[in-house]
Amino acid sequence: MSIYASELWMRDVKTAIKTLPELPELAGKSVLITGATGLICSAVADIFIYYNETHDLPIGIIAAGRKPERVSDRFGEYYDRDYFSFVKYDASKGGNKISVKADYIIHGASNASPKTIVAEPVETMLSNFDGLAFLLNYAKENAAKRLLYISSSEVYGQKNDSRPYKEDDYSYIDLLNPRNSYSVGKRAAETLCASYYAEYGVESVIVRPGHIYGPTASAEDTRVSSAWAYAAARGEDIVMKSDGSQLRSYCHCLDCATAIIKVLLRGENIRAYNISNPDSILSIREMAEILAKAGGVSLKTAFPSESERKEFNPMSNSSLDSADLLKLGWKGVFDAECGFYHTVNILKEKYMRC
Repeated sequence: MSIYASELWMRDVKTAIKTLPELPELAGKSVLITGATGLICSAVADIFIYYNETHDLPIGIIAAGRKPERVSDRFGEYYDRDYFSFVKYDASKGGNKISVKADYIIHGASNASPKTIVAEPVETMLSNFDGLAFLLNYAKENAAKRLLYISSSEVYGQKNDSRPYKEDDYSYIDLLNPRNSYSVGKRAAETLCASYYAEYGVESVIVRPGHIYGPTASAEDTRVSSAWAYAAARGEDIVMKSDGSQLRSYCHCLDCATAIIKVLLRGENIRAYNISNPDSILSIREMAEILAKAGGVSLKTAFPSESERKEFNPMSNSSLDSADLLKLGWKGVFDAECGFYHTVNILKEKYMRC
């Protein structure tokens, strides 16, 4: 089932778009979106699509991806709209060529799957750096107005208290742990943004999302918020393989998308902004309990295997302080209970209609 067949999803998109009074500033402009079929950036594209379908002057959407059929499957009938185009792009490989010009770039293509990070730490690290370098060069050569880089809360490293991280709270990361290829690659990429501005004048803004969830997640997504949401929608019990005490900033994909657009248009150049809904800072156990209740299933515990343990995010606390984002006028509209319930119900529709 296409996500556009869900009345609840379309209502949620409409609710989210009301928080973006500056969105018409993108009308008549084009936005290149990498990772366009992913959890976060497909929600960004859906906001643009909804705007375009309800306004005369559209926002040009340039969806960058590896396979046109995957983009076509995700966006359905909108793939053939005049305002929508596809370009081939693979962050993990060289030789990318994009001939069309974009006014803005939102770079969200990145391997964020814990399983793949452990299996392919080299590719994970290189794609984070090289994929961004290509786009910064593209922005320089095509005089793009601004690039927004989607980084990660994992850049902060490990600390021993429960205070939310502010944007300058950098802590310890074990450089010799290959699981950290993701976080170290993200750190290096952020510095690359600053370096391109210092040397070439390429404008960038950076966002550091917390733990993003929502019905735009792939069924193959192994991050627990996604895997458990799918399990709850299928009526399967949730199995937690830790004590669940780890503290996380959860944020619905549409709230994350509106934050990205807000920072793209209102953020300060070469500045990083945490994306965190203050109403959704929870432990993993609390998140699992909400999902289990939403799906009417049980929450169980089990011991992880050694391979599963290697995939765990090493941060016991990755909660984020979003005060700087809130100062830009952003506000999340989906608290944890609402967001997770809507996610499970939209995924239930998918399985009931298949």
